[in-house]
Amino acid sequence: MFKAVVYVTLRESVLDPQGNAVQGSLHSLGFDEVKDVRIGKYMELELDVNSREAAEERLTEMCEKLLANTVIEDYRFELAEA
Repeated sequence: MFKAVVYVTLRESVLDPQGNAVQGSLHSLGFDEVKDVRIGKYMELELDVNSREAAEERLTEMCEKLLANTVIEDYRFELAEA
């Protein structure tokens, strides 16, 4: 059994209007040191597989097919034995 954490973010070349809105709001609140904000998604999954290699393979498939829009988003994941 493995626990996975998946992070999905917009590619650097893609504009992030939600991140820009949050940055503007932070500046309005006096947090002028914030130079950039990028908004993303965070997911936790438990995988019932026998090996780390199988978990990595299945996670890659999940990200490529559903969890991330690979045209405009990047993804990464972390795995730990549960």
